[in-house]
Amino acid sequence: MWQLVFTEQYNRRAARFLKRHPDAAGQYAKTLKLLEANPHHPSLRLHALKGRLSGLHGVSINLSYRITLEMVITKSEIVPINVGDHDEVY
Repeated sequence: MWQLVFTEQYNRRAARFLKRHPDAAGQYAKTLKLLEANPHHPSLRLHALKGRLSGLHGVSINLSYRITLEMVITKSEIVPINVGDHDEVY
């Protein structure tokens, strides 16, 4: 089982995201639960990022929205970094 570790900065970004996109709140919550249970679940489409975001991973909330995250493998921790649409996050 993985543990999600939320930072204050991420919580502010998530609150802004949910305020702008209230229609995605259910999908966002489902994504976080699935991420904690199994970050490698195929529907999350977990992938390593490249370039300036190298070292981070991305998961899909839906076709439009993504979450970037840092996975601390040794401690089984997942630290969400950013949430938003594709262009905002990447």
